Amino acid sequence: MAIEYKTRTQLVVETLREKILSGEIVAGQALRQTALADELNVSRIPVREALLQLEAEGLVTFEPHKGASATELSAAQVDELFELRAMIEGDLLAASLVHITDHALAQATDILVNLDSALGKENAANTWSELNSDFHNCLYSGANRPQTANLVNILNKNADRYIRMHLLWAGGISKAGPEHAELLAFCQARDIDNAVAKLKQHILNSRDEIKAFLLQREAS
Repeated sequence: MAIEYKTRTQLVVETLREKILSGEIVAGQALRQTALADELNVSRIPVREALLQLEAEGLVTFEPHKGASATELSAAQVDELFELRAMIEGDLLAASLVHITDHALAQATDILVNLDSALGKENAANTWSELNSDFHNCLYSGANRPQTANLVNILNKNADRYIRMHLLWAGGISKAGPEHAELLAFCQARDIDNAVAKLKQHILNSRDEIKAFLLQREAS
């Protein structure tokens, strides 16, 4: 029974996520649990659980006396989030590479293998997003800057819905693989300048592709 319930909840999560990211559910649209349960032919329990998961991803907002609604996807917010990420993560990587261990780089290498194997599997965007964060955090592990690392994690949580959209709709997965491999190679060589330049390019390329997708969606 537990397996069946989990599968049903995940089905609702994936269905609603796709509708929000594709624009079928627009920003501010109310997400009524009873109506969604009827539409998806499930009880309200998996719908409630799905909405809570989507809230954690930044795609749904709960407001007192109003319930759940889809959050806005903003090109201006993409600029701010990804430019902050490029600046702060670049500095964090530079600090890390002075002290990073061979063990951390070996972990990062293993994660890249898992990233490749995650493609095409069920719930690939969720798995890929988590492994992507793990990969970057491995590369930053030598910095010993917990406050900066915490700030990076907050920025990444806020950017996560855009990253998922990039993976699902803007071809982000196919482009990220080679960029990650190049970044790791520079890190293994302790080539700080090229590693930081590649990291910033990687983050800002994602920004540009996500913005282009959002603007195209708005135009249509």
